[in-house]
Amino acid sequence: MSKEQDTILLVEDNHKDVLLLQRALRKANIVNPVQVVNDGDAAVLYLSGEEPYGDRTRYPLPVLILLDLKLPRRSGAEVLMWLRQQPQLKRLPVVVLTSSREYDDINHIYDIGVNAYIVKPVIFNELVEIVITLNLHWIIFNERPQF
Repeated sequence: MSKEQDTILLVEDNHKDVLLLQRALRKANIVNPVQVVNDGDAAVLYLSGEEPYGDRTRYPLPVLILLDLKLPRRSGAEVLMWLRQQPQLKRLPVVVLTSSREYDDINHIYDIGVNAYIVKPVIFNELVEIVITLNLHWIIFNERPQF
């Protein structure tokens, strides 16, 4: 699989946040495809390969999951708990990207196995910096320089 096929799964119910993150990835020259699901149940279906996400060619397992906490149907914490109980999936890196600054949320999410907890910034360029940092720590790839 080429680096350009290593998928990022974004679990986010706010359409504006989805667009901002996609824009930040482009600005950081990250070429990975981004699959978006907008609720916790859809995230579980995607990760388990259940319909409508059964075709792993169209819906490959991600190299990184960006997970909001406040989601419809199943919370980000519930998705993370489910994921960490799946033998084939439990080591997938998960970064919570949320607006919650609550210490109880932060502590609980780390207790159940998140790799990182990041509060969504208000300023777009700060989001770009976060994406660049994620690129350094988790296997996301930049577009190859042209020589």
